[in-house]
Amino acid sequence: MLLYKMARPPKPLGELGLIEQIRRDFSAGSKAVTLGIGDDCAILRPPAGCEVLVTTDFTLEDRHFRRNLHPPESVGHRCLARGLSDLAAMGATPLAAFLSLALPETMLTDSAGRDWVARFFSGLRALGEMHRVPLAGGDTSESPGRKNGIIFADIVLVGAAPKGEALRRAGGVAGDVLYVTGQLGGAAAELSAVLRRQRRILKVTTTEGHPHLFPEPRLDVGESLLRRKLATACIDVSDGLSTDLAHLCRASGVIAEIEQAALPIHPLARKLGATAALQAALHGGEDYELLFTAPPSVPIPSSLAGVPITRVGSLKKRRSGRQLMTMLAPDGSRVELQPGGWEHFSGISSVISSGIRSGTAKSRRKRSH
Repeated sequence: MLLYKMARPPKPLGELGLIEQIRRDFSAGSKAVTLGIGDDCAILRPPAGCEVLVTTDFTLEDRHFRRNLHPPESVGHRCLARGLSDLAAMGATPLAAFLSLALPETMLTDSAGRDWVARFFSGLRALGEMHRVPLAGGDTSESPGRKNGIIFADIVLVGAAPKGEALRRAGGVAGDVLYVTGQLGGAAAELSAVLRRQRRILKVTTTEGHPHLFPEPRLDVGESLLRRKLATACIDVSDGLSTDLAHLCRASGVIAEIEQAALPIHPLARKLGATAALQAALHGGEDYELLFTAPPSVPIPSSLAGVPITRVGSLKKRRSGRQLMTMLAPDGSRVELQPGGWEHFSGISSVISSGIRSGTAKSRRKRSH
């Protein structure tokens, strides 16, 4: 996917000017959006026989990105990708996006700030057009701190799925097989490289090959899983495979075993060395792949919508005293797998968020649940 520039006026922008600029640049119509940017509310028309699905995600400076390291196009892309991945995990078709954006005063008054904002919207718009997701509204505000304020973005995604058919975390049963799309650990590995540079990548012309900067939400895969009735449960790998698998197990009331040798580890992660690559694949997070389950009797293709599908384990019946998750090592031994990805307010940091916050990739502390 190629990126492009959002049109920029030559003079400083105020809030009304920014809103008008957004309205002009995101004016593409959609059958689902009866009324978009410009009124007090947007009006959506979901397809007949469908339920509406809604998800929301924060993108916070110094938590999810660093302004001095991440290209603005990446920040905009990742802001939208987070919500699209949630819809993908439930097999939903996107209808519209809503963005609330708080910016420091200087982002609209000096040329460097206006350039950052324009490039942010360039990344967001490019991904939105790829998946036919119109920006139908939102809000703007000056962030606290004026010149020293930070950037806050809250994206809301609205999607639709046939009534009663949306994929959920709670559908897995003992005996189901575990599958994952794409490759794991690439986002953590690329973040490590970004942090080592300690300077922003100034020019980005394509999103391909950048699993951290430009993750690919698996919308087509999710829709295919739902439409072909292949999956019993599904979740996106946003907080790390270990953490998201634990969410699925708890929701479904099962335990899981994954096979270490089967994990599809991203080539960028493999460059970190065997131990670090495994840690990135298990706990790194922000890969935005789909982790799903299916009965062993259901043939799962080796790829869906052009995305590879890998069998990585199975679900088992929960019994008292048995560990929630185990990992089968290549030598045949079994070890307990504890959730080691991201959890807000826990004091436990993932590779992604701890690295962004501190500026260096930290070793993850042991945790137990």
